[in-house]
Amino acid sequence: MISRQDMGSWLDGAPQGSQPYPGRRLGRPAEGPGSIARFPARLVALVVDWVLAVVLAGLFLAQWNGSGLMNLAVFFVISVLMVGFFGRTPGHWIMGLQVQTMKGRPAGFGRAALRTLLLCLVIPALIADEDQRGLHDRAVDTVLVRVR
Repeated sequence: MISRQDMGSWLDGAPQGSQPYPGRRLGRPAEGPGSIARFPARLVALVVDWVLAVVLAGLFLAQWNGSGLMNLAVFFVISVLMVGFFGRTPGHWIMGLQVQTMKGRPAGFGRAALRTLLLCLVIPALIADEDQRGLHDRAVDTVLVRVR
């Protein structure tokens, strides 16, 4: 007879990877500046950026009644400009995060545009590897890290 231990359980959670913390195989520290940004900080930053985009779309693009597509367009523009210029969006700034290349430099405009386009498609951002890099980051060879 097959027992529960033989089959495993959803109560055990997802299988744990071979590395003790996200980013180890990328040469990133476990904690502090340069370490991989964790999910709660990413989520808060995304919510801050989305709320800012909705507010700006509502204020300046009122003739379009703040449609979802306009909100997404404003989110795209804010993200590309801010990540292109500073390596971070307003939400990233608040949470102490930065989008960097794998070599530790700010992403730049080309990477920011493609990364944000993929982020707006949602699905690439939801599929992540064991280093917590979504497909949108892997596609442009970037990583979201803590800077403080």
